[in-house]
Amino acid sequence: MREKIGPSLIVGISGTSLTAEESEFLVRESIGGVILFKRNFESPEQLRELCDELQSLSKRTPDKQPFFISVDQEGGRVARFRKPFTEWPPMAALGKIDSPTVAFKVAQAIGAELRGVGVNMNFAPSIDIFTNPANTVIGDRAVGTDAETVAKLGSALVRGYIKAGIIPVAKHFPGHGNTLIDSHEELPVENRTREELDAREWEPFKRVFRARLDIVMSAHIKFPNIDPEWPATLSEIFLKDILRTQLRYRGLAITDDLDMKALTKHHTKAAIAVRAIQAGANILLYCNEPDSPPTALDAIEKAVRDKQIPLQTILDNQNLVLQLKRDALKEPVPEWSTAQALIGCDEHQALSAAVAAGTAV
Repeated sequence: MREKIGPSLIVGISGTSLTAEESEFLVRESIGGVILFKRNFESPEQLRELCDELQSLSKRTPDKQPFFISVDQEGGRVARFRKPFTEWPPMAALGKIDSPTVAFKVAQAIGAELRGVGVNMNFAPSIDIFTNPANTVIGDRAVGTDAETVAKLGSALVRGYIKAGIIPVAKHFPGHGNTLIDSHEELPVENRTREELDAREWEPFKRVFRARLDIVMSAHIKFPNIDPEWPATLSEIFLKDILRTQLRYRGLAITDDLDMKALTKHHTKAAIAVRAIQAGANILLYCNEPDSPPTALDAIEKAVRDKQIPLQTILDNQNLVLQLKRDALKEPVPEWSTAQALIGCDEHQALSAAVAAGTAV
């Protein structure tokens, strides 16, 4: 059973290459993938070597499927890889241009550079609607302040990433654009109703779902008028009733980082992992704390044995993850000489500068 739980985890690693302990853990537990940060980046060449090392390890896992290798590379202030990668302006700049064609080209360019080093998943785009000017958590990460702009440009970004061979992850369901509190530090609480969210926040999600989105990320936000007990990430109302039944989403749901204080100030790590699976999350994300993934695996395994989580839920999640890998990770990574020529190339730099200046067409 243990190796059937592992594919539902994406975990952080400590440095620019794998430690022996990390390699052993990824293989032994059949972990689904990794997330990369600034601490994992020295150069494009080093990143490519790290990703190649990871994928060589994946052949030793029980399912022998590639690892998801993911990153937050939205543009603007949320970009883990800087120069010589092309540096992009905040996505709010795309909103000012208001062109789906330009949005598509930007995502395709970001995706091409990521794919060149071996990354295959990007936690982007943010399709939160920037409705609260005091919201510094989202701010210029949002492409717009109204549902139609975000829906239109968000779906174009999703299609651009897919065209580049990258799995996009739209975030943060059910919408993070109105919050004041940073969920890295505390649990935001929103008093809006289900009807209010449906009328505005969910329109971009409906649109990107139709753009063949494979993964959506949940937000650690509590909406007491909708679920008085649980924040969205841990809520069956949000992840099953609303996401699956009302919005008819058929892809995978991944949590935001489960070590964020919005959750850990209120629940134990073990309880968070179990509850996220019970609520309907297919993939659990752990970014920075190395003791958290083993804790989660232990807790979920115990919950299955204690019949708190049906074994079929674990098997279904495993099958969804493996099927997505078979469908989306079929193509080989480009040859390094081809990939290297794309990273920070003149065409991408010119597009970035045009977006920043508002002159891109």
